[in-house]
Amino acid sequence: MTHHHHHRRNSSALPGRMGLAGLTWLFWHTFVARAATVTYDFNITWVTANPDGMADRPTIGINGHWPIPTIHVNVGDQLVVNVLNSLGDVSTSLHFHGLFMRSAAHMDGPVSVTQCPIPPGERFTYNFTVDQPGTYWYHSHIHGQYPDGLRGPLIVHDPETPFKDMYDEEVVMTVSDWYHEQMHGLLSWFMSKANPTGAEPVPNSALLNDTQNLTVPLQPGKTYLFRMVNIGAFAGQYVWFEGHNMTIVEVDGVYTHPAEASMIYLSAAQRCSFLVTARNDTSANFPIVASMDTDLFDKLPDDLNWNVTGWLVYDSAQPLPGPAVLYDPFDPFDDMGLVPWDNQTLLGEPDQTISLDVIMDNLGDGANYAFFNNITYVAPKVPTLYTVLTAGSYATDPAVYGTYTHPFVLEKDQVVDIVLNNLDPGKHPFHLHGHAFQVIWRSQDEAGTFADSNVTAADFASVPMKRDTVVLRPNGNMVLRFKADNPGVWLFHCHIEWHVQSGLMATFVEAPIEMQKTLTIPQDHLAVCEKAGVPTAGNAAGNSVDWLDLKGERTPPARLPEG
Repeated sequence: MTHHHHHRRNSSALPGRMGLAGLTWLFWHTFVARAATVTYDFNITWVTANPDGMADRPTIGINGHWPIPTIHVNVGDQLVVNVLNSLGDVSTSLHFHGLFMRSAAHMDGPVSVTQCPIPPGERFTYNFTVDQPGTYWYHSHIHGQYPDGLRGPLIVHDPETPFKDMYDEEVVMTVSDWYHEQMHGLLSWFMSKANPTGAEPVPNSALLNDTQNLTVPLQPGKTYLFRMVNIGAFAGQYVWFEGHNMTIVEVDGVYTHPAEASMIYLSAAQRCSFLVTARNDTSANFPIVASMDTDLFDKLPDDLNWNVTGWLVYDSAQPLPGPAVLYDPFDPFDDMGLVPWDNQTLLGEPDQTISLDVIMDNLGDGANYAFFNNITYVAPKVPTLYTVLTAGSYATDPAVYGTYTHPFVLEKDQVVDIVLNNLDPGKHPFHLHGHAFQVIWRSQDEAGTFADSNVTAADFASVPMKRDTVVLRPNGNMVLRFKADNPGVWLFHCHIEWHVQSGLMATFVEAPIEMQKTLTIPQDHLAVCEKAGVPTAGNAAGNSVDWLDLKGERTPPARLPEG
């Protein structure tokens, strides 16, 4: 298969992608010691796709193709992604999910947070060093756009992985939900009075590697590292391989002590890498099953098939069987049991505790919104990072970032706790940009708030699980702890794309004075702001004369009066 995107690499060629529905096989024999610059030229375009065989639809591709390419780099490489927006009618951006963007916070990608939108016809370059090994992904971070197709894996290969002697080959695999309608139409319905209960649109189907016909050829006795990414908009997925166990060795870019599992659960945006050893017997092929978490759906359409099946193929002459077992109830591996490979112990007492209650509610226009405490996120007029860089000494005052970005200012190297109370009966996968966090406490379902749970520090794990996306239980609570050692503007949000759009986001402004000393915004970033008519100086309301005057900032609709 030919490359439709080109790479320049100082020292070794990148492997090609071999057909088979986007399955990426890697024969990565020779790692190169010195860092390389890896360049991708991405022309973002509309294409027509029909991955479940049920409906052609406009889909966002790259260089005229969809599925979009998997990005491959080695640890230490510089990654350069040159974007041209050829969508014609909508702006775009790219976020590299799970990469910390150290000293490159302006390359993180969320629009109105670290950059302006990239308007149609404009170019924008992401350029940063990748210093974390593991399994990541990249996706658009504007207007709920990525479920229209602009999402794919990003793999950071590690010649020094502790597991290098444990497997023969790697397989990159995505799981996702899929909608037949475009997001802008679904979103306008979702956020309207026509949907007062806040029911999220239910996907039409589930996909493995953006298809429903995935086959993975295995050779007897070999061990494979599967890198699995949930690139979906909404649905968590239960995943199992019939007749085979999984040995988990990484979640969300964090190496773990090997853990045996027969089934995993991946929320939207989570990743899991696991070893699967092929059988020595080639007489049968085995289903790979992903099953959407229907607990998330308000109602089940009659024609919904919430499962997708692929196959481990030992002998292509043998049949591809349907799943033998559909579990009820599901019993996936509990990620709270994972121990990070580096055995990092519980960070010290928090210097700052941020308590966030998750509330789904209506506002004055009768439409549904999501709130952290009493605030539903509204984008500022000036991207928050640009406010940091132009505010001088005011940058440490959260007021300049506006009320509705829900800003918290963190000092360099503070230990921060995020206490989450779910006042909602749904599950919520929460993601923090710029960091992995220690999950030091998570309740079961229906446990109420953290304060009501009578949990003490004695209940916290001494070597807590670490990752960058974690599921908050229905009407439950959890505590995430991280160290503010990465100056930047970092979003914290639910990764269900419907809830991003309904405002379930907060902003962490980390070490703002440090950022002013170290960050310079490239000219091409400022140029798209000018094209988009977005100011690049001032507070959230665009005021750079009186920094504490927020008149004219964007606000949500007023609440309905009680009564």
